[in-house]
Amino acid sequence: MLRHDTDGLVTYHFETLALEGLVHAVFTRLGGVSQGPFASLNVGNTVGDDAAAVIENHRRIYAHLHLDADQVVSPYQVHSNRVAVVGPGDGGTVIPNADGLVTDAPRLALLLRFADCQPILLYDPVHHAVGLIHAGWRGVAQGIARRAVEAMREAFGSRSQDLIAGLGPAIGPCCYTVGQEVAVAMGYALHDWSRALSAQGEDEWRFDLPLANALQLRAEGVRHIEQADLCTATHQDEFYSHRGDNGQTGRFAVVAFLEPRSVETGAGPGERRLESVPPDAEEVESTMLSSPYPPGFPAFGEAPEGDS
Repeated sequence: MLRHDTDGLVTYHFETLALEGLVHAVFTRLGGVSQGPFASLNVGNTVGDDAAAVIENHRRIYAHLHLDADQVVSPYQVHSNRVAVVGPGDGGTVIPNADGLVTDAPRLALLLRFADCQPILLYDPVHHAVGLIHAGWRGVAQGIARRAVEAMREAFGSRSQDLIAGLGPAIGPCCYTVGQEVAVAMGYALHDWSRALSAQGEDEWRFDLPLANALQLRAEGVRHIEQADLCTATHQDEFYSHRGDNGQTGRFAVVAFLEPRSVETGAGPGERRLESVPPDAEEVESTMLSSPYPPGFPAFGEAPEGDS
């Protein structure tokens, strides 16, 4: 990813998504006004931060991107696999109970919040459509990455092989151990679960969340994937980490929106830092069950810390 510092407001950008007609930014925790464990660019409204500080942090983000508040749509994130299709009439609103948004409406900005879970940005350069997803272990267990691809296919006619995916900063396998209940869920959710999990002892596993999301995208036929390779728990100087901060922390923002394109070029993805996926990857048979809750799978309220 490319790092930019604009008067103390630090953002990251995917190299392969630096394309005409697409604006995106992974904001860090730097450049805001929040104090204490929420310092400084916290955009979480429900974490205990001062409301006025959160409003000012949002204002700074909008100003940085030359947006008005009524051009921004955000979901109330609940660790689900619901992906909502949004349009011009949704600007300035919060979509209830969703963890992904997709749109083909120009200048409608998608904003999601993170603190260990992974941002997934999907762009279709052929149909000029974009999606932004919040994917932690519960999202993986319910196949939200695959659901996002399906939503773009159904809404805009997107083809998996045309999509460009950017997987943003998230807690990495270096810092993420999970219990047996998560490992069981991954056995149902991932075709090649053993690549994303390694046993660390009795009933303890090291989990590679970024790889798990990449595996689900590949299984759906997405061939162009850029990984940020930035662990939020390791880089707490720049990112909020729910697990690294013992649950008392803020949320960093990821924003993406489309600019109008005067000519539909249908340009394909760039070649820098892309993971090449064999053409037959989209034919991998899914092992997900009709129910995302295998025996032993905990209810949402019983999830281990670190999924935000």
